Amino acid sequence: MNKQQVFSIANEGEFNTAALTIFRHQARHCAVYRDFITGLKLDPANIKSIEEIPFLPIEFFKSHDVLSTTDPVQVTFTSSGTTGITTSSHYVTDVSWYEDSFRNAFKLFYGDIKSYTVLALLPSYLEREGSSLIYMADDLIRQSNNPDSGFFLYNHEDLSYQLKKKQEAKKPTLLIGVTFALLDFIEHHAINFPELIVMETGGMKGRRKEMIREELHDTLCKGFGVETIHSEYGMTELLSQAYSKGDGIFNCPPWMRIITRDTNDPMSIITDHKAGGINVIDLANINSCAFIATQDLGKVYPDGSFEVLGRFDNADIRGCNLLIA
Repeated sequence: MNKQQVFSIANEGEFNTAALTIFRHQARHCAVYRDFITGLKLDPANIKSIEEIPFLPIEFFKSHDVLSTTDPVQVTFTSSGTTGITTSSHYVTDVSWYEDSFRNAFKLFYGDIKSYTVLALLPSYLEREGSSLIYMADDLIRQSNNPDSGFFLYNHEDLSYQLKKKQEAKKPTLLIGVTFALLDFIEHHAINFPELIVMETGGMKGRRKEMIREELHDTLCKGFGVETIHSEYGMTELLSQAYSKGDGIFNCPPWMRIITRDTNDPMSIITDHKAGGINVIDLANINSCAFIATQDLGKVYPDGSFEVLGRFDNADIRGCNLLIA
């Protein structure tokens, strides 16, 4: 399975064929995934549909090298975490898969990156190493080929100047920001820029009180003078992202799929659009594991879009500790 086959997927049949092909490859070559499947007493040869594919609990990225190849690692992406908390490591042997994934997805949802000034307000990510979000934002900034594109740490005055400049020039502008930093910014620099795309990436990181999405987006809409807040759904363990253009409803690129599982039985897939644990199929993850059971709770709608409703607390995670050691 090559990149052209994955990133040109155009329909359900092509997705299912690619997913099953990658599953059989990873069931054979990804040691931790192979052991997980064996522990479930499943025979990969008997898996005939994507609904039957077992999903590897995301916690394995904290304790194992999740790799389906012996090629050398080019980049290691790591999750953020407080002191004393074990973080995830995603070993990427071919970073061009990540680059092609986010470049193609951005073009699909937003058009040509060269049309935008890309402003990134991601202080907590800039202050550590190994952030896949910083890697993506840096690439989008460079791909925009715009001298005004760039990162902002805590220099809110400079960011305010750039936003006002772009508003006056009526230039398409994308502001990617971690949630707490966006809130910090508008407390002192509220603007009215209706054409601005504000994309929040989540994350209070203990910096501010948690807010429900509706309250958060209402606050950000008022602070930036926009009608909707966009969001990105991604994580260290994935190489693809889903995007929301408002109301917290996300859509996946054609090579990514969300399936929900029963919270009491992780091997049981929900088919009636009720809330459940979020499983992700990310076919760009061809060299690690493309089938991941996350700790997020969500709901999938009939058109394939989805909503993130929250996260499991530790007491809710059942059946996901198999082989974690």
